[in-house]
Amino acid sequence: MQVPVQVTFRDIPKDEAIDNLVHELTKKLEEVCPHIDSCRVAIEHPHVIRRAGGDFRVRIDLTVPPGHEIVVSRESNEINEREVLEPLVREAFHAARRRVQKLAERQRQYVKAHPEQEVQAVVTQLFEDYGFAQTPEGREIYFHKNSVLAPGFEAMRIGNGLAFTEEMGEDGPQASSVRIVDRRGHEEEDEGNGEVEVEEEA
Repeated sequence: MQVPVQVTFRDIPKDEAIDNLVHELTKKLEEVCPHIDSCRVAIEHPHVIRRAGGDFRVRIDLTVPPGHEIVVSRESNEINEREVLEPLVREAFHAARRRVQKLAERQRQYVKAHPEQEVQAVVTQLFEDYGFAQTPEGREIYFHKNSVLAPGFEAMRIGNGLAFTEEMGEDGPQASSVRIVDRRGHEEEDEGNGEVEVEEEA
């Protein structure tokens, strides 16, 4: 899947090169965590009214299921816009990548911690009649509601541990005979809704 990216330039002219760079770096984030819900990037010149030049800021806001928000902000007081924006954007995305890696590792460890329950993957996304789960290796597995055994698709929550039979579908790996084998993810989801991990400028 492709991460929805929203890039906003505030008090600064839109720069196509910087906009393209943001989309390129977001794709690299998706390599670390393939189920990022959204990525909002604000590139600002917040003190343009108070003083001439200086003070550029890049803020990245990511949402990752179930209910995680990662916010990274980087600032620079350099005056030359073209010289400062590209390295500032790269620095902010480098910090965001570290946070996403930590979160992805925690989610993989959650799966590995329950081998006695045959957990093969954790539910990361749910839609009207299908969903996706992630394996400890970071692979994304598709499943349809008709493949979910009792108590059924309606009982499933993001964060649940699943066991299933993997097969190759038209668009990639998919799960059949899906069973919910660990419901503790639902409890973690309730506790984690709205969780915000913030890394401000160094």
